[in-house]
Amino acid sequence: MRKNFGSNPLTYPQPVFIIAAYDENEIPNAMNATWGGISEMHEISICISPGHKTTANILKNRAFTVSMAEAGHVAACDYVGIVSGNKVTDKFARAGFHATRSEFVDAPLIDELSVAVECKLIDYNPDTCILRGEIINVSVDERVLDADGKVDVSKVVPIIFDPFNNDYLKVGEKAGNAFSDGKALK
Repeated sequence: MRKNFGSNPLTYPQPVFIIAAYDENEIPNAMNATWGGISEMHEISICISPGHKTTANILKNRAFTVSMAEAGHVAACDYVGIVSGNKVTDKFARAGFHATRSEFVDAPLIDELSVAVECKLIDYNPDTCILRGEIINVSVDERVLDADGKVDVSKVVPIIFDPFNNDYLKVGEKAGNAFSDGKALK
């Protein structure tokens, strides 16, 4: 037996992206967005409405960063999603975030979040709310690297959004080997 939930945006996983851009005064702003992902080899697509301060900032600067939200900063990551930059001009600072300017794009990296995708704006469609960015660089704070220089997800502790229950869930437990476990069924 299955329960029907109708036509709704209910999927797993939904990454929790923290999108950051500078405003007209070079003040960093950030927002939380969960409707997005990789759409091409060097492209990320995110659904954000035109009324967001972050959207205006991205359109102005044609650049942005997308950080992965982390369990250790869940309150700050949630805060930037429930407070509007149009009303709270210092919400980045109130969240406890600190910025370092990306060396690749004109956008802030959030020091507290260890994994970031640095993007140049490809385009934005206000009718569909789809923002597409060219991935210029992915930067990772060394604090989450293992001895071999690989990202240790147990140090990052990224979170996903559970749209069925409005919860954030930790990511990190290995479930299998990609491009390998399925070979047993060949």
